[in-house]
Amino acid sequence: MPAEAQYWVHDLSPFLYEFPEGFRDWGPGGIRWYGISYLCGFVAAGMLLRLFWKKNRSPYEPEQILNLLTFQVLGVLLGGRVGHAFLYNWPKLIEDPLMLFRVWEGGMSSHGGFIGVCIATLWYARVSKQSPFPIGDLIVCVVPPGLCFGRIANFINGELWGRPTEVSWGVLFPHAPDFAEGIARHPSQLYAAALEGLLTFTYIQWRFWKTNISTRVPGRLSGEFLVVYAFARIADEFFREPDASLILGMSRGQFYSLFLAAGGIALIMLAEKIASRITVTGESKD
Repeated sequence: MPAEAQYWVHDLSPFLYEFPEGFRDWGPGGIRWYGISYLCGFVAAGMLLRLFWKKNRSPYEPEQILNLLTFQVLGVLLGGRVGHAFLYNWPKLIEDPLMLFRVWEGGMSSHGGFIGVCIATLWYARVSKQSPFPIGDLIVCVVPPGLCFGRIANFINGELWGRPTEVSWGVLFPHAPDFAEGIARHPSQLYAAALEGLLTFTYIQWRFWKTNISTRVPGRLSGEFLVVYAFARIADEFFREPDASLILGMSRGQFYSLFLAAGGIALIMLAEKIASRITVTGESKD
């Protein structure tokens, strides 16, 4: 039986709408699902922040939510793009610096996006004269849907495919180097959507709604998110074909995630130390 009869051949278009032929040479070529995934992520974040406000779990009213999201959108887009260039395509960046601006060609880094969000959160906290810890705890509660949508868009685009496999749900990706040989690959993009998006979302929402962690130890939830995401990313990278050279025998996604996990653990320890200090100070005043 030919491989095509056993496995589904990926034939999804990266475009929701493709521009007429005369307009494709100068720009993005159409409305891409990848761009829509970012839009959906930002809309979901705004809806969640509004829900938190209505349920008295957040001090940010609608106007403040818009201001907060403006900082976060800039952080995600700039951090993700710059991170992709520096962490995954440094030689190409040196050769062609203008690649940073050709966003329609694709290329965003989740690790770079996290750095961008962190900087944006610190910047917003400074401008609004607030502690960054409570802000960060709210932000990590609304990030996972965007991660999930982004990975689904990766699947639609037929990029970041998985390692070769013989499982029945394997997919033949036309742009994979061994497509002509009928070798199926893991749909690792969907694994990532489940682990990085749904799993982290479920855990963080449970911690946010069912515990008092955000008020008792501001900043700890942010640290927990980084740790959970890091291990989820390390796990799904075992099924993903590395798209850059390995570092110490690990894919770059796994290697960079170790720093996320370390940063998350450090943040948890710092948040606990600050919370304990405040508690002791409060008790001594009584």
